[in-house]
Amino acid sequence: MICIISKGHLRQLCFWLKKMETWLILGLLRGFCNVCVMLIPAAPAFALIKCMFKNRVFVPFDVWGDVVVEISRKCGSFVGFLGVFHENCRVVIDEKLYYMKPNLAACNAALEGCCFELESVKEAERVVELMSMFGVRPDEVSFGLLGYLYAFNGLNAKVVELETLMGGFGLNDKTGLLSNLIRGYVKAGSLESVSKIVLRSLKDGLAFSAETYCEIVNGFLKHGSVRDLAVLVVEAQLLESEPVMAERSVGFGIVNACVELGMLDKAHSMMDEINARAAVVGLGVYLSILRAYCKEQRTSEAALLVSQINSSGLELETNCYDSLIEASMSNQDFQSAFSIFRDMRDTRISELKGSYITIMTGLTENNRPELMAAFLDEVVEDPRIEVGTHDWNSIIHAFCKAGRMEDARRTFRRMVFLHYEPNEQTYLSLINGYVSSVKFFNVLMLWNDVKKHITSSYSKGGFGLNHSLTDAFLYALVKGGFFEAAMEVVDSS
Repeated sequence: MICIISKGHLRQLCFWLKKMETWLILGLLRGFCNVCVMLIPAAPAFALIKCMFKNRVFVPFDVWGDVVVEISRKCGSFVGFLGVFHENCRVVIDEKLYYMKPNLAACNAALEGCCFELESVKEAERVVELMSMFGVRPDEVSFGLLGYLYAFNGLNAKVVELETLMGGFGLNDKTGLLSNLIRGYVKAGSLESVSKIVLRSLKDGLAFSAETYCEIVNGFLKHGSVRDLAVLVVEAQLLESEPVMAERSVGFGIVNACVELGMLDKAHSMMDEINARAAVVGLGVYLSILRAYCKEQRTSEAALLVSQINSSGLELETNCYDSLIEASMSNQDFQSAFSIFRDMRDTRISELKGSYITIMTGLTENNRPELMAAFLDEVVEDPRIEVGTHDWNSIIHAFCKAGRMEDARRTFRRMVFLHYEPNEQTYLSLINGYVSSVKFFNVLMLWNDVKKHITSSYSKGGFGLNHSLTDAFLYALVKGGFFEAAMEVVDSS
């Protein structure tokens, strides 16, 4: 195994490398480094390279350099690579072997070790001097790494110099630089500097990644407060152009970061702070929180947030309301479903039927006829909801099934009062309920009502007594001893 090769073995390998033909050296070295990449440990590769230098076996950098950088990245550290990097640069300078000159990727790897791990300005600038000496042109990554280091150390003058240099190199995309500046200022606890960078990015038309927003949120909550975050969102909102996409707004980025970091309560508290300042943010800022509430089944908080959204003058789409109501019903949080539906009715949305059916179906499945009755009574006069006899029948049937005949009778009377015509199913439910409760006299009273109904509506196309309804009346009336009424049923059928 490569990982247990001793220093003695490495010296022997270097000795043989020295005596091999160039093409054999290149092949063997490539193979060795590739094995190290698969096995991940960096030490054997570093040891071999140093051993080669010591034995004056000078192999072109492009043979082994990128592989050693990859090994270092997989190991999660570039500190070990720094030693190899500087030794290689010494060979280039002393021996004037320019084919061993490090490329940009290697220089950036060395810079990463200096900036992110050692956090040493001196070491980083030493790498920059070598890049200049070898004519290695820096890119956005190079400037970003230095930006982090200078921001972390509070070297604002150096940051200004970096930006000037970027322009000189024709590098116009400063997103990476600003993101790294934020990272450095966050670690240093300089929230004012972070805010300045964020607000400046809006003027430059730049957008940060989700990772950068997570850095911002963590930094503000560690060194500041939710209120400070809210202030930043409000200030950003004043600078953001009107047509800016919600997903590109600072508010969305920060709220979404809170959600991603599992800080839902912080996100909601921040929205409260924003509303307290009479600021208005885009709907997309709220949607991220709503989706997270639904996912975590925190439907009562979602209902509260929906009310806040409506109060701010924003309007959710129909499918969003439908999803929230469905989540509330699945969670058996009926009051939240009612609250969201009320907010939905307060908007100009015309399509309410889907959510109405979701609520009624959920209440039926959970045997809550009293809530069905209260809900139906609340919405019955809304012209956007097509309430029909079948809706009343569902409630009456549920009351009867539960033996709550007084509630069933009250619902029946309410139904008739509002001019909804009872049908065969209405009476079947009531008859079966009265029979189960041994209230046969109530069946007789019901028959008298049905008899009038048949007489007055039959000529107008009303319902007649079908077999099921006839059998139900006959059974109940005979069992109750009301034979005369039973004969009336027979005559009417």
